[in-house]
Amino acid sequence: MSFGKSAFGQTSDGREVDAIDIGSDDLAVRILTFGAVINDVRLTALGHPLTLGSPEVAPYEGAFKSFGSLMGPVVNRIKNAKATIAGQDYSFETNNLGRHTQHSGSTGAHLQVWDVVTFDDSAVHLALDMPDGLGGFPGNRRVTVAYSVEGTALTMQVRCTTDAPTIINFANHSYWNLDGSDNYGGHTLLVHANQYLPPDDLLMPTGQIAPVENTPYDYREPGTLTGDDSQFFDLNYCFSDSDQPLRELAVLTGKTGVSMSMASTAPGLQAYDAGTMKDQEHPTHISTPYRPYAGFALEAQRWPGALAHKHFPSIEFDADKPFEQTTRWTFSA
Repeated sequence: MSFGKSAFGQTSDGREVDAIDIGSDDLAVRILTFGAVINDVRLTALGHPLTLGSPEVAPYEGAFKSFGSLMGPVVNRIKNAKATIAGQDYSFETNNLGRHTQHSGSTGAHLQVWDVVTFDDSAVHLALDMPDGLGGFPGNRRVTVAYSVEGTALTMQVRCTTDAPTIINFANHSYWNLDGSDNYGGHTLLVHANQYLPPDDLLMPTGQIAPVENTPYDYREPGTLTGDDSQFFDLNYCFSDSDQPLRELAVLTGKTGVSMSMASTAPGLQAYDAGTMKDQEHPTHISTPYRPYAGFALEAQRWPGALAHKHFPSIEFDADKPFEQTTRWTFSA
């Protein structure tokens, strides 16, 4: 992969999408201006893809709209598509079960074309303006994301400012398969969390903060992922009740020995098994279509459910308090 900016394609409504290839001697990464997507990640010595993605734009408008995207302004679900912010009531798009909001709806950052601010061989800086009222969310917001590569590490730095009280919880939603295969079964997972948020039957946090000990979610020692419905993951691990200095949250290791250490400043990490992923016939980075359990998602975030459960870390921000997150993925073979 050569480094630089190139045309990637067009959206269905004619917006131009570019790809920016950045990297080092050891790691090559492709970023898209559509959705600020991490489209492709490859260790130079191996060559096979480490993340799920497509060489075409169209899938990212539909079935692949969460693949590698920067989801926001609020990732995950907003119960009943409503929130009270600074004493005012707001309503959002009901795109989940006809009642709830998921990933900020059809105007979310993952479906926007971002501006390229600067780029060079090892880094790209993107920006997006989200006007007051877009998707029902208050505040004129300016979102920036910088991706940079050093050695075998990819770092993402997200910042969002607002001119009015609003809610913000951005997260990258990459799916990882470190073997470059069509199923992550046999990968091992290590998660440095003592607690998690049990989900209800709608996959929303109940409000309980539970210990992982004596549950299927205790991965404080490496455990094997089966890549089938004998395991279930769609929940948040709790590391702290506020943002912290960058520290390792989890390690994912493939059967071929490729390992990914994920570090973040965020207080939570959503783990999702892709069991509900629909069979896809779109072009992919591998020679076969993606099926359920093709990739495992790890999303550094503030805890979901914070609007309903006030004892969770807040996702409310204002003009004096910008949202910031740094996440780093370090690969080895």
